[in-house]
Amino acid sequence: MTEPNQPAAALARNLMRRHDWAALGTIMPDDGYPLTSLVLVAADYDASPILLLSDLAEHARNIAADNRVSLLFDGTRGLASPLAGARVSVAGRAVRSNDGHLRQRFLARHRDAAGYVDFADFAFYRLAVTRGHLVAGFGRIEWIDKSTLLYLEPGVHEMKYWEASAVSQMNGDHRDAVQLYAQVLRGAKETGWVLTGCDPEGCDLRREGEVLRLDFPAPVSDADSLRQQFAALTQAARR
Repeated sequence: MTEPNQPAAALARNLMRRHDWAALGTIMPDDGYPLTSLVLVAADYDASPILLLSDLAEHARNIAADNRVSLLFDGTRGLASPLAGARVSVAGRAVRSNDGHLRQRFLARHRDAAGYVDFADFAFYRLAVTRGHLVAGFGRIEWIDKSTLLYLEPGVHEMKYWEASAVSQMNGDHRDAVQLYAQVLRGAKETGWVLTGCDPEGCDLRREGEVLRLDFPAPVSDADSLRQQFAALTQAARR
C-alpha cells in the first residue's frame, strides 16, 4: 500500500513492485511515433522491471530497433478522482536476458505464463532503468534518478539463492499465516492467497487475478532477517 507521505523514491518503487501489469511505450522505427502496449510485469530484487515478450509482437520488433522504452505503473484504479492518485513512468532500455532468476521471479508471479514461456519466440527482458517520473496527486510531481529509484543496497541480488525456498516454506508450512497477511493486514475477504515472491522491502501475494503488496516493517538482507520479518507480520496479524 502506498502512503502519501512516503519519500518519492520509496513510493515509486512500491508502485513498481505491487503492479503485475504496466503500459509499455516503444518507438516505431519506420516513423518514430510511439506505440503503447499492455504487458505483464514482475520486479527484480532491486525493483527493476522484468518483461516476457514475444518476438512476434510489434513492441518487441520496436525494441530490437531501438530499446529505449518507458513503463507506466498506474496506482489510480478505483479512485473517484484518478488524477489525485499515484502513478510512475519508468524510463530505460529493455535488455534481453537469459538470467534464470528473472524467469523464476516472473513465473512465480504469472503462473499462466508457464504455458508459453518456452515457445521459441518468447524472451525475457530486464529494464535497465535510467530514471522515473512520479506523479502522486495534485502538486506532487518529481523526477527520480536511478540511483535512488532502485533499491541498490550491496548484495541485494544474493536473495536469488534463498528467496524461493523461503516462499515455498511459507506457502507450505505456514499457509495459514499467509492468509492472515492478506485478510487481516491487507483487508482481503477471500481465502486462497499464495505468496509469489519476496524482495528486501516486502512480499507479494496473489489469488487468481488479484495481487496484494505487503511491506516489511524493516528491510531484509538475508534468510534469517526474512524469517524475522515474517514472524513480526504473523504476530501483528494475530494481535
